[in-house]
Amino acid sequence: MPGKGKRKGRRKSHEKKQKKPEVDIFSPAAMLNLHYIAHNVADCLHLRGFRWPGAAKSKKGKNKT
Repeated sequence: MPGKGKRKGRRKSHEKKQKKPEVDIFSPAAMLNLHYIAHNVADCLHLRGFRWPGAAKSKKGKNKT
């Protein structure tokens, strides 16, 4: 059948993505949020992206039951 073949998809033009604004992690609002979600200093640093070498890697999609 001549109608069946590989479809050529339309490619989107390369649009310029808007840059995300810099976020101050030491702002009062961020500190208040951190106060409620972190349990200790190590947890605070882990949540902010400062992980220590040798730390166990978290598993994505972990089942929370």
